[in-house]
Amino acid sequence: MAEMGTLHDAFLDELRDTYDAEKQLTKALPKMVKASTSAALRDAFEAHLEETRQQVERLEQVFASLDEKARGKHCDGMEGIIEEGQAILEEDFDETTTDACLIAAAQRVEHYEMAAYGTLVAWARVLEHTEAADLLQETLDEEKAADEKLSAIAEGGINQAAADAAHEGEDEGDQEADDEEEVGAAPAKRSSRR
Repeated sequence: MAEMGTLHDAFLDELRDTYDAEKQLTKALPKMVKASTSAALRDAFEAHLEETRQQVERLEQVFASLDEKARGKHCDGMEGIIEEGQAILEEDFDETTTDACLIAAAQRVEHYEMAAYGTLVAWARVLEHTEAADLLQETLDEEKAADEKLSAIAEGGINQAAADAAHEGEDEGDQEADDEEEVGAAPAKRSSRR
């Protein structure tokens, strides 16, 4: 009979999954930088790319503190979230809507990472991997801050600008319908019979 895994085994598995997720993100973020039109959003993505590189190094320190080789296990979850983000780039949205959608995609990433790091911190603490827990907590705090920064950028104007652009399109359509009614004859009375 095969030996059953322990929480330590699950911890290492989650650590490897997260390591791969961060490495995938270092490849995806430059595309988000390039696609963003807001200077504030572009700056946030560039800063988070550098922070993500540091988080990869920090995960390598966590592995070292456990006398484990730093290696990843393919993270299907991050791959799927990144694919969804890539799909936004293929849409034909106006610039501010694209930025709003990029923020939404980035926040999906942040929430996924916060869930992973929250679990890793909790497990590291109960397993008494104090150094690992402290390093992982530092990253968890950075992920929360990145999420808050993205919310501030979205709520600081991008979402409203995207909504305004959407309403401009509606107003134009309404105006065209009004113009057509004015040009044509008086509308016929509708029959109550059908």
